[in-house]
Amino acid sequence: MADTALDALIEALRRLPGVGQKSAQRVAFHLLQHDRDGARRLAHALDVAAERVHHCARCHTFTEDEVCPVCRDPERDARLLCVVETPADQHALERSGGYRGLYFVLMGRLSPLDGIGAGDIGAAELIERASDGTVQEVILATSFTAEGEVTAHALAQALRSRGLKVTRLARGVPAGSEIEYVDLGTIAHALVDRR
Repeated sequence: MADTALDALIEALRRLPGVGQKSAQRVAFHLLQHDRDGARRLAHALDVAAERVHHCARCHTFTEDEVCPVCRDPERDARLLCVVETPADQHALERSGGYRGLYFVLMGRLSPLDGIGAGDIGAAELIERASDGTVQEVILATSFTAEGEVTAHALAQALRSRGLKVTRLARGVPAGSEIEYVDLGTIAHALVDRR
């Protein structure tokens, strides 16, 4: 339990991913000593976002509306449904400018060791959405971690059993890299997935 307002601030900052005790202290001291206006703006922005931002009724990304702008966009290709783990993943794909279909955000990935199953990530909602008669291809864009691979495999089986075309986000050697410096796992996958 925090003893002072400063302690409470440091503990609140520690809730951020990758922020430990020392980093939280540095941020708290910086805001209070050098940027009180920034601290007030940050507090206000967090308060407003926590109040207004919720999940899209169709894809589960973050939005202030019932349905997000991507889902409402008539220019998007509704035949393509890209499945990602988080709103941050969706944001990264959108920034690439290379995808014009719709999304489904799982809000996580399967992790049996942590007790996270299909029901916890919205697998049933995904299958229902993908089976709407409009979707022709589901692109699995989960991470390439062990949990992401398990999630992609389980979802692919469930979706294919519904007669849907399922593809996986490609992986391989990054553009501009020299092969001798690329890790062996990436090279192996690039060879297997070559076109």
